[in-house]
Amino acid sequence: MGGEHGGRRLHFPDAKGLRPTADRVRETLFNWLQGELRGRRVLDLFAGSGALGLEALSRGAATATFVERTRPVALQLQKNIDLLGLQGRARVETGDAARVLARESGGGYDLVFLDPPFADRLLGPICRQLEEKGQLAAPAWIYLEQDSSQAWPDLPPNWELHREGQAGQAAFRLMRRSG
Repeated sequence: MGGEHGGRRLHFPDAKGLRPTADRVRETLFNWLQGELRGRRVLDLFAGSGALGLEALSRGAATATFVERTRPVALQLQKNIDLLGLQGRARVETGDAARVLARESGGGYDLVFLDPPFADRLLGPICRQLEEKGQLAAPAWIYLEQDSSQAWPDLPPNWELHREGQAGQAAFRLMRRSG
């Protein structure tokens, strides 16, 4: 992890499908976002280890909401948040991402990390749900990660590609949402 909590090693339980974003991909992403994090509201929708949302907090984001469907992973994520002293800035929701989004109110997220399990093919439906539910600020950054063998889903027309890359099995994009 970089930023304020640089060098901290966190622990996570073994869980089926838990695939933290590779260090070099995370480094690339946060280089792309340099200067864009201070004061931002973050949503880490398929949180898993929470590495992306925790990194954003460490680099100056104001708040982060983490959504994780696997209870033991969500509990460990909360322990890591407590260990880092981020309780007032971070919230963990346990449950299915689409259901949590459906009941979320307020939205206005400035930065969203979407890194669902590759086999679930949820990017397209979740992106549409974020737009339809008004969960994004204008403008907003959206990070997408998926299996490199898959075609990118249709995305909302007001989302523009900012940067993209590939590392191993992961293909990733940083999108910019306009109003």
